[in-house]
Amino acid sequence: MVCCVAMALTKAKIARNLRRIRQNIHDACAKANRLPQEVSIVAVTKTVELAPISWLLDLGMTELGESRVQQLLTRSREVAEHLGRRRRKPLPTVRWHMIGHLQRNKVKPVLQCAEMIHSVDSLRLAEEINARAEKLDRRISVMLQINCSQEDQKFGVAVGAATHLGELICTLDHLRLVGLMTMAPLADDPEAARPSFVRLRELYEEMRNDKIGGDDFRHLSMGMSNDYTVAVEEGATMLRIGTALFEQ
Repeated sequence: MVCCVAMALTKAKIARNLRRIRQNIHDACAKANRLPQEVSIVAVTKTVELAPISWLLDLGMTELGESRVQQLLTRSREVAEHLGRRRRKPLPTVRWHMIGHLQRNKVKPVLQCAEMIHSVDSLRLAEEINARAEKLDRRISVMLQINCSQEDQKFGVAVGAATHLGELICTLDHLRLVGLMTMAPLADDPEAARPSFVRLRELYEEMRNDKIGGDDFRHLSMGMSNDYTVAVEEGATMLRIGTALFEQ
């Protein structure tokens, strides 16, 4: 199935998809009285082959994300090897985002390639990332994942516990708390996601007012292929988009 999808896709089609997404972001920003440059796209590569990812890089998309650790490791290695074979200069600088649930025993390999982790949902996980980052002499950008929809099957810290956890994370020397992330309920109607996005923005504003994270704390990672325009209207600064980029 992956091969069939890759064969059906072309660089021109991906370029059209990207133009449509950017136009939708522009329209949503206009509706919310925001600037489009406030919003970035993390391209979620998932099951697509290397060629479409290469086309995305050619189109200036260098923020890439994966939700599973093994896919993140495999994809980052494939992309690095591909760029190493390219003669075209200068080479793009790719930034990898870990956007899915992360277990503490997987932190070490993730830090080999990820520059930002969107899914910190416990102090123990934050402490493990901090300890591993210290050994690497790095400071890692992280976001708190918040379960705004209160769904049992979703990961994320409860809204009421987020502020205290954020304060604790800010005491860890090798972490930089840069924002909040949430996943809205899956639904055919994008409007079903709005309450979750509104709650995340409200929490973000509360934490900003409390000076948590300082100047680094400036991102809202929310919105995916089916609801990203609603997310932009509610203040998203990072969109995690896969299907809408690679659809035929």
